[in-house]
Amino acid sequence: MLAWSKSIGRCTVSFISVLLTQLALFLVPLFFSASPILIQLTLSALVLVVVLGFGGWCKRLLGFNASAPAFVFCSIFFIWGVHIAIVRQAISPVMDVLFNVEMIMLIIGLFRIMLKDPGFVVSESFSLGKLNDNSVLGVQTHNESSLLQMRARYCKSCQTYVQGFDHHCPAFGNCIGQKNYVLFMVLLVGFITAEISYIVCSSQFTSKFRVLEENRVESGSILVMARSTLLFCVLQVLWQGPFLIWHVYCICFNIRTEEWVNWKNYPEFQLNASSLSGLASQTGVQSFNIWFCRTCL
Repeated sequence: MLAWSKSIGRCTVSFISVLLTQLALFLVPLFFSASPILIQLTLSALVLVVVLGFGGWCKRLLGFNASAPAFVFCSIFFIWGVHIAIVRQAISPVMDVLFNVEMIMLIIGLFRIMLKDPGFVVSESFSLGKLNDNSVLGVQTHNESSLLQMRARYCKSCQTYVQGFDHHCPAFGNCIGQKNYVLFMVLLVGFITAEISYIVCSSQFTSKFRVLEENRVESGSILVMARSTLLFCVLQVLWQGPFLIWHVYCICFNIRTEEWVNWKNYPEFQLNASSLSGLASQTGVQSFNIWFCRTCL
């Protein structure tokens, strides 16, 4: 019961946080509707930073803890609700059906990645007491079966080892590892696709209803809401796009985010770096660097 009450409390805080975030973004097109889109995007980004800072301050001062997955779900339902209540009036039925299907697939994908095993390593012989020079993070390398587990990394959030560990994703509330990495990539592409679809739909709505001058209070608030959610989705695409490119890069060079950040902690990377340094000194090539060592593993 205590765990359930904590979960409900965290979800409630996340719901309130989403409402406050969207309300803050609502103020940007409300007061700066005549400004260029770049100015509005910059102001929206600043507003989000201020809201996040305020949320962190409340967490430290009052002890309120939000749930990142609940925040993601609430944000999705908020955008979906704005689409159903406002935006769909001005778009074609095909776009409406396409966007609704994308949102349903996103929700299904979120549930799957939250519940799916990322590749947790469970073994009686997997212990920190067996660390030595021929082991990598407690995984012995004396036979072929253990070699398959050499890329098992420790997740501090889950406090366990994960095979093919890339990173712990707070937004999904789970590690990203060998068994759910493909689902993670598909879900990331799905988020970007759905957000771009909403940007297109919302742009069509604002262009069609901008000419309305009757009933100013109602039409004005509707237009501002559509515009603020459009800005929110644009900001999401602006960081998720480079994030996707980064993971495509990692796939191409067979490296994980954890390995890139903490490569000095893993002997196989140090061995590769030292061998490449020796090759560079023998051939007289002085342009070899750590970046090449990482990407050539």
